[in-house]
Amino acid sequence: MTWENFRFALFEKAPGALLEHSMIVLITITLAILISVPLGIFLTRPKFKKFGLVTLNLLNILQAIPGLAIIALALPILGLGMKPAVLALLFQSLLPIVRNTIAGLIGVSPNLKEAASGMGMSRGKILLEVEIPLAMPIILSGIRTATVYVVSMGTLASLIGAGGLGNLIMGGLALFRPEYLIVGAGLGAIMAILLDRMIGYLEFRITPPGM
Repeated sequence: MTWENFRFALFEKAPGALLEHSMIVLITITLAILISVPLGIFLTRPKFKKFGLVTLNLLNILQAIPGLAIIALALPILGLGMKPAVLALLFQSLLPIVRNTIAGLIGVSPNLKEAASGMGMSRGKILLEVEIPLAMPIILSGIRTATVYVVSMGTLASLIGAGGLGNLIMGGLALFRPEYLIVGAGLGAIMAILLDRMIGYLEFRITPPGM
């Protein structure tokens, strides 16, 4: 190990890799939230509850498939780059958000919903103003889990030319430079911890007193 290699990895290679990794995480989690939260809400409505177990089983199967296998299947269609990496990470980040959305909404007391209905609130208004706010801490917990997972597994993106911190890790392995490994893995761990703490703080702040 030399200081020169460490400095080059940290100040020359890391900024670009960190930006690419952040973009992969941001795009994946944004898509996961846009898909999972509405899907979880949909599966808690009385008419569609019967599809809940089937959907969760399908998402369990998707999460059980290795990310590399999904990337390999997506490559002929999407080619190299960020798209197949985002697709693979997206498939495997849906389950915790959907599961927690369902758990959070089901956990809202029926008495509260009945009281809101007695006040003349429509079903849509009860959902937006009673159920979702009360379920939000649990939903955020699912988003927190998915985010940490995507940050850690996002290093696979480098295998298909999508960049990210995986480039530093793979470069360190290929060139036998432990400095690259330390910088890549260290920054990935720091990013995961920071995002986990940020979402955890948000979850704490919006949790009603007594819950």
